[in-house]
Amino acid sequence: MNKVRIMAIVSAGVLGVLVPTARADEWNQKTIFTFSGPVEIPGQVLSAGTYVFKLAGSESDRNIVQVFDKNENHVYGTFLTIPDYRLKPAGKPIITFDERPSGSPEAVRAWFYPGENYGHDFVYPKTKAAALATANNQPVASMPDEQAVNTTKPAKTMQEPHVVAMKQTPIKAQKPTGEEVEIAEVFLVSPSEPTSEPQHLPTTASSLPLIGLIGLLSLAGAVSLRFVSRTIR
Repeated sequence: MNKVRIMAIVSAGVLGVLVPTARADEWNQKTIFTFSGPVEIPGQVLSAGTYVFKLAGSESDRNIVQVFDKNENHVYGTFLTIPDYRLKPAGKPIITFDERPSGSPEAVRAWFYPGENYGHDFVYPKTKAAALATANNQPVASMPDEQAVNTTKPAKTMQEPHVVAMKQTPIKAQKPTGEEVEIAEVFLVSPSEPTSEPQHLPTTASSLPLIGLIGLLSLAGAVSLRFVSRTIR
């Protein structure tokens, strides 16, 4: 395959079926994926089969993704992600992959819920992230290698010690050149909030137009009073 990022809906031989769940699951963005071949996620490889991707169920953990078996009886992993932006939201679930050497499972890069501009870009252990960055010629989000084991430990709540430790770990970015940089240098890590009006006047703004307006209003008021005075007389 020559494409660096491959949408699951067009990736031959990897994804068999995409099944979005009901709108009631918008909060946790529950999505069902069926892979027709093995795929890699941080710390492990998933065999061909059906899996459930969901966000952690709390307001403060919107960048924590969990992967379950199709019946949600077993958690395969709890993963750190960073926001991944699309200009145009898709009408169906999308999963993207990083290219791997021939014969190796494709590595899941990001997952997008239908109708959402912001998806979830998976954070890989540093060594794996560096290899993916080199192979795909683009930065990959990374965490220390020693945190990889925490992704596969059972996590019934987000307050489990290993989950808390993972959430507090510094996230970096591995560049194709082998350089490690701050995540904000190469990724938009949070959506920008546009403001409806500027908080301060631009430094080039002048108060002269305002003074002129006040003067005009004062002149108009004086003329009106003069007219009223003449009318009364």
